[in-house]
Amino acid sequence: MESGRGERRLSTAEAAARLGVKPATLYAYVSRGLLGRERSADGRTSTFDPVEIDRLARPGRARRGRRPSAELVVPSALTAIGHGLPWYRGLAVPELARTRRFEEVAEWLWTGRFPDPVPAWRASRAALDAGRRAQAALPRAALPLERIQVIAAALAAGDELRLELHPAAVTAAGRSLVAGLVDCLPRLGHRPPGPASIATRLWAGLSPRDPEPGLVGAVDAALVLLADHELAASTVAARVAASVRADPYAVASAGLAVVSGTLHGGASLGIEALLDEIDRADQAASVVGARLRRGERLRGFGHRLYPDGDPRAATLLARLRSAAGASPRMAVVESLLEAAARRGLPDPNVDLALAALAHVAGMTRGAAEAIFATARTAGWIAHALEEYDRNIPIRPRALYTGPAPGS
Repeated sequence: MESGRGERRLSTAEAAARLGVKPATLYAYVSRGLLGRERSADGRTSTFDPVEIDRLARPGRARRGRRPSAELVVPSALTAIGHGLPWYRGLAVPELARTRRFEEVAEWLWTGRFPDPVPAWRASRAALDAGRRAQAALPRAALPLERIQVIAAALAAGDELRLELHPAAVTAAGRSLVAGLVDCLPRLGHRPPGPASIATRLWAGLSPRDPEPGLVGAVDAALVLLADHELAASTVAARVAASVRADPYAVASAGLAVVSGTLHGGASLGIEALLDEIDRADQAASVVGARLRRGERLRGFGHRLYPDGDPRAATLLARLRSAAGASPRMAVVESLLEAAARRGLPDPNVDLALAALAHVAGMTRGAAEAIFATARTAGWIAHALEEYDRNIPIRPRALYTGPAPGS
């Protein structure tokens, strides 16, 4: 098949060679909307338009997708986005969310193995005391994510070995860090007796209700689904920190500083507020209509990396329907989805599904972004491990656009 200018289309190897990148980078361009491709009938090979390739390769050209965001390409063996799905080390993430616990998936991201048994995830008594005291000094109205940000810094101060960056030490720090973030949150519900999963312990810090196995399972699934997502903004921050040998706690703090942005993990906070506005299922259409009339953007629908629908949202919403399909709160969620569909909005994304989980479970305000941040901490540790191994500082260069020097 020929391109628009008569030249035959390029194979993956040819397109990558013309751009001077690896095939994995070429497909990263595709996943970000920077480059189109055509697949063969059997789906096994792809071809590329040489016009597009040459345009992308043009010196000085900023490689941009549909959104004006700068590009940073970093080699990674952790997460791929392709065939409409996210993949952790070659395994489909929705399937992992159905069959594995969060702790197992984190270990898979860190080591490429599913341990049996799973090591204990707990922080030291001194670290827990420091984290609890630090977050207790915050105002009562502080959001869970704000508490988690403070807890991370306090946990770091309690780990004298945090600068040991051997892989085994980093994974041990990762377990302690995630456990500490969860266990230092003030208890809204009953403290789970004895050893409990991260999802169960996180539930007690976010919901005053007794743990409901089906919904706790949905929290665990959410943690798996959100553990990583290639080079999201917070992950870039975390990798930059790790590339200059910052310790795992500092890596997590870098990610936590970015994840709260409303175009990132903080997107669910506004969706929680929208769901709280809808007292009954039959009010959804009017609430959505009022927002649209005010010119407000309805967040939680569509994802540029998943034009056919966010599979993480579909997986999490299915878990919610199974666990609480008959509940009035789930009816509110369904009515919101129906109202959005009638107005031609795209399919829901994972931010909406996460806010729906917090709403159905009766969690405190800001719970959804706390689940997001807790999950993504595991991913940041995985990316830190890669950067510690690469041992090359990430140093992007600026494209200077100011007055000529010396003018």
